[in-house]
Amino acid sequence: MTDLDPALRRYLVDLLAAARDVLGDDLVGAYAAGSVGLGAYQPGRSDVDVALVCADALDPARKRELVARLRHESLPCPARGLELVVYRRAVACSGTPEPGFEVELNTGARMAFRATWAAAERAAEDGLFWYGLDRSILHQCGYALLGPPAADTFADLSATDLRRLLTDALRWWLALPTPPGDGPAPGAEDAVLGACRSLVKVRHGVWLSKADAGRRLIADGRPIGAVAGRSLAADAGRTPGAVAGGSLGGVAGSAAAASTGGDGGDADLIERSIAAREGGPPPGGPEARAFQRRVLAEISG
Repeated sequence: MTDLDPALRRYLVDLLAAARDVLGDDLVGAYAAGSVGLGAYQPGRSDVDVALVCADALDPARKRELVARLRHESLPCPARGLELVVYRRAVACSGTPEPGFEVELNTGARMAFRATWAAAERAAEDGLFWYGLDRSILHQCGYALLGPPAADTFADLSATDLRRLLTDALRWWLALPTPPGDGPAPGAEDAVLGACRSLVKVRHGVWLSKADAGRRLIADGRPIGAVAGRSLAADAGRTPGAVAGGSLGGVAGSAAAASTGGDGGDADLIERSIAAREGGPPPGGPEARAFQRRVLAEISG
């Protein structure tokens, strides 16, 4: 873990030790997901996403003890908060689109506390799509803290299930209330870039960080919402992430500035959303929603 932010590294070491104290030999894997797994962790902005894998089902007492040991008041999280999910090994390797977790914990200085004690208790209105998508990301790029490589622990989703969960996710986001007016709307940048990440997964078959996904779509230069029904394998001949890193720096100015659809240019909207993650003003709510709808049209088509 030498390449991690030092405060994050210490936290993950302590979290793993506490989880081992509670679960003992039943703990067979621990993996950092989300921004850590995707190499995009931003101190002070990112969450810490962790998936624990246990050999067998956990009884209620062990679930309560694990939550008590890992909640922010017991183990302070250096990030916005911890999003922890515990899966049985059989669920992790099944490729199911269902939530399937043993226990879930959200906790942090800037995150509302929430413990969900079984997958069946997760309310549909809170979104049931998160878990299958998270496990798909873990399959590709989970950061192993304990146990075998994440790709050997977590099975990926089928193409059909992936597209359905991405569609569900976009519809869930679109159903959230929008701040009034056309001015900058905090959080709109994540709505735009989250949609970018979903679309890149469908077009190119690879998970990228939100910002890298936005850059990938700008480099694509293809209209958004006009390639409905495109297969996940359409770009199978391309190397995942081939437009990442230094190669993006060579994108011609005309490609970076070209509109990929929408009234003022989706490229401009994406660039402003990326800049907002570094302190710039976020885009407006209506333009973010319009972008999400175009992405939804392509993914669900």
